[in-house]
Amino acid sequence: MSDAPALIDAFGRHITYVRISVTDRCDLRCRYCMAEEMTFLPRNQVMSLEEIAAISDAFIDRGVRRIRLTGGEPLVRRGVPELARMIGVRLGDGLDELTLTTNGTRLADHAKALRDAGVRRINVSLDSLDPDRFRHITRVGDLAKVLGGIAAASAAGIAIKINMVALKGLNEDEIEPMLRWCAAEGHDLTLIETMPLGSIDEDRVDRFLPLDGVKAHLSERHELVPLIERTGGPARYFRVGALGVKLGLITPLSENFCASCNRVRLTVSGELFLCLGSERKVDLRAAWREGGRAGIDAALDRALATKPLAHDFHISRRGAAPAVGRHMSVTGG
Repeated sequence: MSDAPALIDAFGRHITYVRISVTDRCDLRCRYCMAEEMTFLPRNQVMSLEEIAAISDAFIDRGVRRIRLTGGEPLVRRGVPELARMIGVRLGDGLDELTLTTNGTRLADHAKALRDAGVRRINVSLDSLDPDRFRHITRVGDLAKVLGGIAAASAAGIAIKINMVALKGLNEDEIEPMLRWCAAEGHDLTLIETMPLGSIDEDRVDRFLPLDGVKAHLSERHELVPLIERTGGPARYFRVGALGVKLGLITPLSENFCASCNRVRLTVSGELFLCLGSERKVDLRAAWREGGRAGIDAALDRALATKPLAHDFHISRRGAAPAVGRHMSVTGG
């Protein structure tokens, strides 16, 4: 175990949460996230599962309490349940929670193994409950497979939060029905503004839906009780009146959420990004291969000094370049 100190950035924020992208690949092509034709990393640039587990250990020893496995779609990578088991052995030994974000397409095959590895909670990305609209948004998705995966995870005893990207003119009419469906199924719901990450085939300006207006509309029909619960992350939470469901709002564009940021993101190639909306990074894979645990600790110390105070997301004009060139799948959704 390292004697290195806790991870505290130049602004006094404690880093206790790491999101790890285990693959940049995905079996869907969501219009707001990816271009239809994508070029992914060659396999020789991808960290091994053992390297990811070793770097996770280093984070835990320096005070990280929560780790989320993500992608791309993490479950397209062979061995991810085994990786969850390798990291999950630290639950109760420095690690409080191991979670996963998935699109649900392969969840039915892996739900039990994830539960056995220590995963008790997952986020499922789901932007529509209409099969045709779901296929349009994802280009290739089968809604039935996703719903089957959600059902399998629930049956395995895994709590589920639905992540829904709010898209103007595309699924805004489904937000309240999704809220009611989540309440009936026992899931929480988080709404997310589309983020300017990576070049896609469409202009995000056309689909940007500020969530302050969505919140105002929902408030006309439901009592939204603010919750004091905060995770250091971007979401503000509400209890929705008689429905009893917990609603989260993630507003990177209409309301900055960076003041209490407690997280960093590790790519599948080993690059540690200090902010989703910044290109600042350090190479932890190289640090591990060249210097082992001491190399990781030194690289983390360098990284903390460069974590920015806030992101620079904006969607201001048609045809503008994205705020960050890399796609969300690189640093993890």
